[in-house]
Amino acid sequence: MLSLLFIVCMIWFIGKLFVFGMKASWGIIKLLGTVVFFPVILIGMVVVGLIHLALPLLIIGGIIVLATSRA
Repeated sequence: MLSLLFIVCMIWFIGKLFVFGMKASWGIIKLLGTVVFFPVILIGMVVVGLIHLALPLLIIGGIIVLATSRA
């Protein structure tokens, strides 16, 4: 009986750690995408000569950031 309780508690604990890991990794991916990948893609588009595509994306991104800011 004690071993069954131990197994249930271990499954619960591993499940909680898994959910915590998924939330942490999603937060890190969002941070990297916003701070690193999006600006690098925009700079690359400007360097290659696609400024007519990069500028509207930058404007749309700025509007989204202003609309969703909590301040």
